[in-house]
Formats: sequence, C-alpha cells, structure tokens
Amino acid sequence: MNNLVVLGATGSIGTQTLEVVQSLNNWNIMALTANTNIELLKKQINKFEPEYAVIMKKNLIRKLEKLIKTKNTKILSGMEGLNYVAALKNTDLVINALVGAAGLRPTISALKADNKVGLANKESLVIGGELINDKYLTGENNILPVDSEHNAIFNLLKNHQKKDVKNIWLTASGGPFYDLPAENFKEVSVSQALNHPNWDMGKKITIDSATLMNKGLEVIEAHWLFDLDYDKIKVIIHPESIIHSLVEFIDNTYQAEIGPSDMKIPIQNVLTYPIIQESDSKTLNLNKLNQLTFKTPDFDKFKLLKLAYQAGRKKGSAPIILNAANEIAVNAFLEKKIKFNQIPESIEKVLNVNMKLKNLTVDKIFEIDSWARDKTREVIKNVYNNN
Repeated sequence: MNNLVVLGATGSIGTQTLEVVQSLNNWNIMALTANTNIELLKKQINKFEPEYAVIMKKNLIRKLEKLIKTKNTKILSGMEGLNYVAALKNTDLVINALVGAAGLRPTISALKADNKVGLANKESLVIGGELINDKYLTGENNILPVDSEHNAIFNLLKNHQKKDVKNIWLTASGGPFYDLPAENFKEVSVSQALNHPNWDMGKKITIDSATLMNKGLEVIEAHWLFDLDYDKIKVIIHPESIIHSLVEFIDNTYQAEIGPSDMKIPIQNVLTYPIIQESDSKTLNLNKLNQLTFKTPDFDKFKLLKLAYQAGRKKGSAPIILNAANEIAVNAFLEKKIKFNQIPESIEKVLNVNMKLKNLTVDKIFEIDSWARDKTREVIKNVYNNN
C-alpha cells in the first residue's frame, strides 16, 4: 500500500481524489485536512481512518473528536497541523488541494521533507515559485501537476527535451461570459458567474475561470513548472474543453491531449505516475464531436489575463500582490460588495506597486501578501463605497 496525505480533503479536488483512491484500492490515507467543513471531514475520517486529521480552527478539535467513531485518528489544527502532516515520514504522495496562498507553506514543508507533491494549489508556484525553485526542488518530478492543463503538458513533454519545444498552449474554456459584451459585465450576478459551462469546481476557482484569472495564474504556474519564458506560454480559448492543452514543437507540429472534462483523470495520473491505469471516467466518443473551436483570448475584455502575464514577467512582489488582491476581490464579489467588472478594476489599482525583493523568504512573501490584502480591502471600501 502507498501512503497518501490529502490537504483540502473536503474541497472539489480533495473529494474527487478520495473517490479515485477508492477505485485504485492501493492507497492508505495517512492524513486528511479541512478548513471548516467538519461534517464532511467527519465522514471521511470514519471511512478512511487516517492517522491524522487537521481542522483549521483549534476550537473545533473537541467537537470533531466527539463526532468521529475511530479513536486512532489524532486531530491537529491550524497551519502548524497542515505543515506537520505535509512533512510526515513514509509518505509517498501529498496532494495539495488547498485554496489560495495558504497552500504555500505546506507545499514547502512537504518538499523539505522530500515528500512528492501532487499540486492542485497553483498559488504555491504563483507566489512562491522563485523561492521553491531556488531552495526546495531537490530532483526531477518532486512536483506533479494536478491541474488538467499542466498535467496534459507534463504528459506531452515526456521523452522530449526543452530545446524541442517552440510553445506550450494552455487551453481555456472562456468561462460563461466569453461572448458577453464587456459593457454587460456590471450586470453579472454571483449565481451566473458560478455557473461554469464545463467544469464542476469550488466557488473561488469558478469565479477565476469567469474572469480568466485562473488561466493567468496557470500561465505563471506553467513558467515555474516547465522552466519556459512567458513568450513561449500561450493561451487559446477552446470552449469544448476537450483538448486539455497542446505542445508546439520546433518542427511546427503540435501534440495535444484529448479527453473528457473530468478532473478524476489528471488526479489518477498523478496517483499512478509513472504508470497509466484504467480509469472509471467516461469515455470520450469521437464520433459525437461536431467541432473543435479555437479563439484568440480577448486581453482587453479579460484584463486579468493581461495583468497576470505582466506580473509574471516582473517577478518580485508583483505575482504575490496579484494573487492576494484577487483573493480579496473575488470574495468581495461573492459577498456582493462589488460588481463583476470591479474585480479587475480593484486588482489593477493595487498592482501598480511592485517591490524589489532580495533574499526572498516565506515570511517576506506573506508580509507582502498581507499588505496587498489590506490595500485591496481599502480600495474596495473607499473606491466602491462599501462599509
């Protein structure tokens, strides 16, 4: 049996990971973590009986202990608990499915312990890619990408050298509003923005998909994962979400990964790497494909994609500020404090500051992250008249 730690077990990727684990039947769950979803975590603990479980709020430990049937699971809390289970000895894989910047410290903890990371937390590389690459990557394939696009690129680059690659192409569905005129963005409701046409995801990533920020973050992630210049990382709108990404080689040929819109496939690829196994996912019926559509991204209408490229190229504090401001702005939209079109507006107002960073540390990253969050809240309150 292989030993697995799942960070963010109650979220979309976490729950699907546990479903795949059951179908594979060769994994032992060492630890599960959740933010506040104590009811689902309880069910998962009772089912998998891990050695450890982490709930972020310390005052929920006693409640969780009363709810679970097993007495063999030790309950931890907070970031200290996340870091502890990420670094557990005898771990074969840590799936980091945490949401947002909070995923960085556990990613580093896992890598420092020489644990392999299945990374669904793109923010770890968006805000910490420079630090991770400089200090914590000790060998090839320490990080296996879970995102469908990066997993596809990872698979397509096997047996190829960097010099063979002309460009990589990250596909994007375009979200629910790609064909909606920009002047109508101010009328977009929260429920409309959460209605993604192809993928079933958590709220934050679904809003990011609607603004195309998710693709922007993936561009920065791809830069660090594949060690490619931003000029070689392209985005193409592909509404059908059947081609999960492409690699363009120097001989002007393309290779693409094609499959159904099912996150269980890249999750299983990470769990079984480097072996491919049969999947319980539905089969893609090529005979029923009417067309495959490709469109050039509209960088003016979806400004966050442009800002992500700019921040990635600047490096320094820019990606950290971009990510932090986005997390606050998305949450403000979900809470109906700002309009959909004001998400990129508020982020751009904060992103104008770029600090030169030397001797980058985790603490410095989160100092900038905290500043950017406070600044974004200030912008939202003052500019958009929210109390």
